[in-house]
Amino acid sequence: MGFITLKPGTMLAPTPVVMVTCASEAAAPNIITLAWVGTVCSEPPMLSVSVRPHRHSYEIIRDSGEFAVNLVSRDLVKATDLCGVKSGRDGDKFALCGLTPLPLEELRFAPGIAESPAVLACRVEREVPLGSHSMFVAHILGVHVREDLADEGGKVDFGRAGLVAYSHGEYAGLSRPLGFFGFSVARPEILRRRMGKK
Repeated sequence: MGFITLKPGTMLAPTPVVMVTCASEAAAPNIITLAWVGTVCSEPPMLSVSVRPHRHSYEIIRDSGEFAVNLVSRDLVKATDLCGVKSGRDGDKFALCGLTPLPLEELRFAPGIAESPAVLACRVEREVPLGSHSMFVAHILGVHVREDLADEGGKVDFGRAGLVAYSHGEYAGLSRPLGFFGFSVARPEILRRRMGKK
């Protein structure tokens, strides 16, 4: 099968879709929906979010030096979309979407979203202006996961969270796991235990 050639563009898909919460001394808590996000380092744990400088949240994150990344479940898709098309300059998005601010001990200003399956509290390490977006590289200071998603040993099962991804203008629910890291070389008993394969 052949390929067609397109002009350079953001064709990476799917990407995570998250709701980033922020606040500052001068600004009330706000929510911005982002799909330009990603893990950038594991030791120390770090991630990045890219925000257009004209967005309301950009100045808030820049001023406070902190934000929280809230994972999105199927139950939060409508709120996620609404937070992406409405501006926090025009009103309180927590109230608009019926969401509950979650105080985060690691952050001074930014709350999380209590309805999210998991919340990552982040402190900005640096800002990198890139063009249409400016990237905030941040340390992950704390991770808060809904109790029902973790077992007694603290192992998290995100398969039960109903997480959502973003693919070129559409939200998509994630399917059942198709494998796990190392499954291609795993012994049969490991495959049976982890994947229920015979």
